[in-house]
Formats: sequence, C-alpha cells, structure tokens
Amino acid sequence: MDAAELVELLTPEGLRLLDSLPAYESKDDVVKAVATLRAAGHSPALVAAVLSQSKLRARAVSKFGPFAERMLFTEAGLEQATRLGVAARHAGRFRAAGATRIVDLGCGIGADALAMAAIELTVTGVERDEVTAAVASYNLAPWPNASVVHSAAEDFDLAGYDAAWLDPARRSEKGRLRDPHDWSPSLDFAFGLAERMPVGVKLGPGIDRGLIPEDAEAQWVSVDRDVVELGVWFGALARPGIRRSALIIRSDGGSDELTAPGDSPDVEVGTLGRYIYEPDGAVIRARLIGDLARSLGATMVSDDIAWLTADAAIDTPFATRFEVIERMPLDEKHIRRELSARGIGTLEIKKRGVDIDPAAFRKRLSLRGDGTATLVLTRVAGRRVALLARRD
Repeated sequence: MDAAELVELLTPEGLRLLDSLPAYESKDDVVKAVATLRAAGHSPALVAAVLSQSKLRARAVSKFGPFAERMLFTEAGLEQATRLGVAARHAGRFRAAGATRIVDLGCGIGADALAMAAIELTVTGVERDEVTAAVASYNLAPWPNASVVHSAAEDFDLAGYDAAWLDPARRSEKGRLRDPHDWSPSLDFAFGLAERMPVGVKLGPGIDRGLIPEDAEAQWVSVDRDVVELGVWFGALARPGIRRSALIIRSDGGSDELTAPGDSPDVEVGTLGRYIYEPDGAVIRARLIGDLARSLGATMVSDDIAWLTADAAIDTPFATRFEVIERMPLDEKHIRRELSARGIGTLEIKKRGVDIDPAAFRKRLSLRGDGTATLVLTRVAGRRVALLARRD
C-alpha cells in the first residue's frame, strides 16, 4: 500500500465502504465487487484501496482473529506481524518483569504494541516507514496508552522507557535480507540495546544460532506445529537459569514449554521400537531433543536424524507419535506393492535424512484404496528405510 492508497482509505467514506464489504472469499467476489462499487459511483482508486484491504483482512484472521475486521494492513506488515496469541505472551513477559513503559522499535503495523496496550502497559511504537506508521496509528487508536512515532529506531530517544521490544525488518523491496547488518534496525543495534535496558528481540526461527548471545534466553515458538519465531530475551526479561526454551502453543490457546539451561546432549542411537516420535520443530530448533528423549525413555533412530523411537506409547505435547506397522527397504517397487496389498489410497509422506521429493514419490506409487497411513522415509541406524506407520 502506498501513501495515495492510504489517503483514499483514511476518509469517512473510505472506512465506511471498507467496513460495509462482505468477507473476502474468492477472486470472483472481487470482480463482482469492482463492478458493483464502480456502478455506485466510487472512484477507481477508492475501490482498489478498499478491496485490497478486504483481501488483507481475510488473510489476517489467522493471526488476529476478530480483531482483523477493524484493522488496516500493509502486505509486508501483515507477513511479519506477530500472531496475537504470541504477542500476548510477549506482553505478559514485559509485565512480569515489572516494565510499565515500553518502546516498540520497528513496530510495523502495531501487533505487539496492541497486545501490550491491551494489558495496560504504556507503549510507544516507532516505525521508519511513513505509511506503515500511519497504519499502526490507526490500529492502536482505541488505546490511549499507545502511540506511534514516525522515526528510525536508531534515532529515537529512549529516555524514560523501562524496556524495549524489537522486530527487525528482514525484507526489502528486492526480497529477503540475508545479512543481519542490513536489517532495520540491524541485529547489532538490537542486541546492543541490552547493555542499556531489558530487551526482547523477535527473529526468524532459522537464524544462525552462532549469532545468539550467550547471556540471552532463546525461546523458539511453534503454533499448531508451525515454528513461527525465535524470541531472544535479555536482562529482567530473561528468566533465571533458562537459556533454551521450546514453547508449544495449541489452537485452543493452551501451551506447554520445555526449558533448559542450554542445549541438551543427544541420547544414543537405539533399536527401532514399536513407536517413533517426531519432535515439534521448536524442540528441534532449541536443541532439546535429548531432554525430550530422556523424558520418553526413547533413543535416536539414527545419528543426525531428529526422530526418536521407543516401545512405550507416552503422550507428550512436544512430539507427534506414530505406531510402526512395518519396516521396509526404501525401494519404490517394494513400497508400491505393499501399499497396494494393504489398500492404502491416502498416504502422508514424511522424510528426514534422505534426498527424496515426497510429492513426486507419491505420484509414482499409484495409490488406490480406502486405507490411510503415514510413510516415513528416513534412516535407521544409518540405513535408508521406509517405515509404514499410523498416527497414534
């Protein structure tokens, strides 16, 4: 969204028109809406602006729920915005640390600032991009304890603030920025603030672990098995004795957490048992597979393969359990015959440690039948195997 489009939106006519639109569902709806709105006398620019926002609001529901119906978005801002349930946990950490005046440096469209304001913290969002700052101001308008300043994070005066939150922009108009020095603000700036005040920094979960300072708490977060972020916490925002954490958030809003003072050592490779366990991605990223294995009485299926195996069926929020039906050689013809004999027509394929394209592999299996199963293509004790399994 550019400035001209925002000007069209931020008028009484624009906002009334946007709020009057039905929920966006398909491209066919857009074609009909354009014709209807143009016939009603609305300008092409206004029609384009409201329909663009309608599409973004529909996409935003997965992150913001019903709040999305009254928010404005930019494409890039929505992509990087924190899910509201995760932002609420960020805000709770600031409150638990006793911080009351927070500066959100690089606030984007205001997702984290919104969560902070909702629990009565005073928050100032700082945003370098003028259009994004205006969108954040609109989104935070219902909260008198929230404000937005159009400024570069590096230029903002931090006097009077208890703590800082940063979500550095990691994309430009040309695409993803690989070098942390090119982020806005840079990673050096973000981590450097920890020398002055308690700081929390949101990063992508796949960041080079060597960049994480030793004195920080690193928490990987997954939502419904999708790893969404790495939070790096300093000072009073970091919990004593915890340096590695995997936070698992469920769709019902509940959560479970695995914590440790550091990376946990792996367990040994063992014999394939009745069950295999696929650790949640946050546990894998946090390198807490060893601690999870010990809690399950499990062993590794192979060196450098992030799957566990055991004979016992133990429920855990930190891994998905599968019962092994049959172990087979990783031979396409053999697998095809076995699936055909069992009438498997719906097959989930998982792979780890083997160079196979699951989608192409599935097409070659000529699946037929009413049965369902999971096929795990991996290595067991170093050997390539196929494990026919069912979700337990």
